[in-house]
Amino acid sequence: MKIGVLGAGMMTESLAAGWIRAGHDVLIGGRTPEKAEALAKRIGARAGTLRDAAEFGDSVLVAVRREGLEETLAAAGGALAGKPVIDCGNAVDVSDFSQVTYQDGASMAEEIARLAPGAHVVKAFNQAHASVWAMTPPAVDGRPLAVPFAGDEEAKPAARTLITDLGAEPLDAGDLRQARNLEAMAIVVIRLLFSGYDPHSVFAFASPGRTAEAFTSR
Repeated sequence: MKIGVLGAGMMTESLAAGWIRAGHDVLIGGRTPEKAEALAKRIGARAGTLRDAAEFGDSVLVAVRREGLEETLAAAGGALAGKPVIDCGNAVDVSDFSQVTYQDGASMAEEIARLAPGAHVVKAFNQAHASVWAMTPPAVDGRPLAVPFAGDEEAKPAARTLITDLGAEPLDAGDLRQARNLEAMAIVVIRLLFSGYDPHSVFAFASPGRTAEAFTSR
């Protein structure tokens, strides 16, 4: 699969590196071209503008903070229409991670759907820090990390593939309205981790099975 990525931060590095290892072709676009180019070189991806990434991808990952969302999607133009768009962000109050800061009651994924008409949006990967996605695979004792996702039906096959290809287990949490619940769940996870709880106690891991076996057999 060709994957375009909007954003050049830590989540992009971990997720894109995993997808490249799985055989996908990734192009990274960032608001700072030099940062996108440096990251792409580091992980073996391509680099370009935000518009380039939006046009390149069969599926597109949006990996930016809420405050940069409108600028990023404006730069992508109409290139996201008709494509699966995966949102891995959380609209959170980063001063203390105490609450979700919805825009007019909408999750980030719902905001993307509003700002990018025609895009098929799905929320995924927002429950875990970039360091978790850097694990190869994100699993403990053969039990893959369970990854809830929610969004448009048209985008769900791509989300399942991208989750599975990281060695994780996809969990369908419903339609796009559930994205705000996934963001609220992320706040709980973040606060538990910051409080010192062991990640093995905080995250859900699936039973050993086909997903982990498929990953390790590559």
